[in-house]
Amino acid sequence: MHRYRSHNCGELRAADVDTDVRLSGWLHNRRDLGGILFIDLRDHYGLVQLVARPGTPANEALSSLTKETVVRIDGKVSARGADNVNPDLPTGEIEIEVSEVEVLGTAEQIPFTINADDGVNEEKRLEYRFLDLRRERMHRNIMLRTSVISAIRHKMVALGFNEMATPILSATSPEGARDFLVPSRLQPGKFYALPQAPQQFKQLLMIAGFDRYFQIAPCFRDEDARADRSPGEFYQLDIEMSFVEQEDVFQPVETLMTELFTEFGKGRTVTSPFPRIPFREAMLKYGSDKPDLRAELELVDVSDVFAGSGFKAFADKHVRALAVPDTADQSRKFFDQLGDFAVQQGAKGLAWVRVGEDNALTGPIAKFLTEDDIKSLVVALDLKPGHAVFFGAGEFHEVSKIMGAVRVEAAKRAGHFVEDEWRFCWIVDFPMFEKDEETGKIEFSHNPFSMPQGGLEALETQDPLDILAWQYDIVCNGTELSSGAIRNHEPEVMYKAFGIAGYDKETVEAEFGGMLRAFKFGAPPHGGIAPGVDRIVMLLADEPNIRETIAFPLNGNAQDLLMGAPTEVEEARLKELHLSIRKPQVK
Repeated sequence: MHRYRSHNCGELRAADVDTDVRLSGWLHNRRDLGGILFIDLRDHYGLVQLVARPGTPANEALSSLTKETVVRIDGKVSARGADNVNPDLPTGEIEIEVSEVEVLGTAEQIPFTINADDGVNEEKRLEYRFLDLRRERMHRNIMLRTSVISAIRHKMVALGFNEMATPILSATSPEGARDFLVPSRLQPGKFYALPQAPQQFKQLLMIAGFDRYFQIAPCFRDEDARADRSPGEFYQLDIEMSFVEQEDVFQPVETLMTELFTEFGKGRTVTSPFPRIPFREAMLKYGSDKPDLRAELELVDVSDVFAGSGFKAFADKHVRALAVPDTADQSRKFFDQLGDFAVQQGAKGLAWVRVGEDNALTGPIAKFLTEDDIKSLVVALDLKPGHAVFFGAGEFHEVSKIMGAVRVEAAKRAGHFVEDEWRFCWIVDFPMFEKDEETGKIEFSHNPFSMPQGGLEALETQDPLDILAWQYDIVCNGTELSSGAIRNHEPEVMYKAFGIAGYDKETVEAEFGGMLRAFKFGAPPHGGIAPGVDRIVMLLADEPNIRETIAFPLNGNAQDLLMGAPTEVEEARLKELHLSIRKPQVK
């Protein structure tokens, strides 16, 4: 018999009764019923119940061991009595009569419960992450991640893509976040940057003629944490294709996502094909460029209705309305709770009216609306008796943010939200440039390596803020999974685009010399995308926080509480790297 096990803890069944077995695992739980010990033994594969009778060496050994001690046991498989069968456990028809116990790894008193969620805070969980990962939910999440990544690889190869690796040590890149820098020992005063994304390298692979590339790529960005973004590092499915237009990129990605979310999506339907929604339309209808299409309500711009109105709260402001049908039976509490929700999003309040018979309006602001206002609203919103209408007024982006959130919340509360579906969409036609509100400077709004719609002519003849780019996002249930673009592969277009954003020719050549040089030697039209693996798994696992699907994440302050990173470096090492530390002064 093998030194440690003849079977794993998840595989024994009724057919194995009377078999002598050897198992190894962790002591998950222990119950003493009249001197008879019942032990749950756990390993990677599952749980099995052990039985140790009173007066036996096994009972004496197991009664004194702490939970999470690692043991090897020998015993015989026996059938559980009919009243003791556990239908929720794959091994629930059998138990192991233990004859011998060997301790393989002792455990100190554990700092939190493994076999139940005891509400321990995240900091403690991350400090003892190796224990946290023993919990069933966390183990399941990490194994889901493993299965998803394996499936992605197989599906990408089946779609004709080739997996390739790109460098980790590279040069800085204007991806929109701070780089993590690595000092060079051999080049004093110079630094490598960890890649924010393999952007330039995957484009260079296209120029080198490889046609269809993918990589499960590690990316590094020195940015703040969010629920859907881990600080420090993350992984993305990096994709690039040659001789393609926008729709050519969409097709394999739609196929991949449909198959992936069907396979791992717990029976939820994947809507297909994915709708294409222009950025500006998304902001108007949904208040967001990451719309949750499970909410089957849309916002409507009614600013014209109130232009020059005597109702000062709406007059000459941007006004967005949300019509919610089937609210005749809703109490005042429904409206008050939505108002409180809007305030939590940053609003001062939430104006509303109800539509009664003959389209008569009631509610807090009904008295401020003229007959013409009411007629215009009825037409613009296609109002019917039983509708409720909520309004947001103010600056465009502020109203979008608040009313976009109200749209989803109202849909959930009023029964216009579809729970058991994966609703994807493509957001397209992003602006190429945007204006910094503080400095007034024209900047890239998305990926700086994107091709402007209209090419060089558009850059030379149009207002920069009117130029659209061949850029796109893929969104699922209100979560952005990725941005992508058809790339700018023409040197003159690149010089011009960067010039509009404030980069002179010398700067462009200094920062992107490798790319420019490659473009001058025959670059194919190409494009790509990079869906976030962490976010995909987060959705599939139904987890609200991305750290719940990463084995060893940093905390919200970008610290590794388990390994103690980041750490200080001894003076000799700093000297070798030609560095000195200048700490901020404590005030």
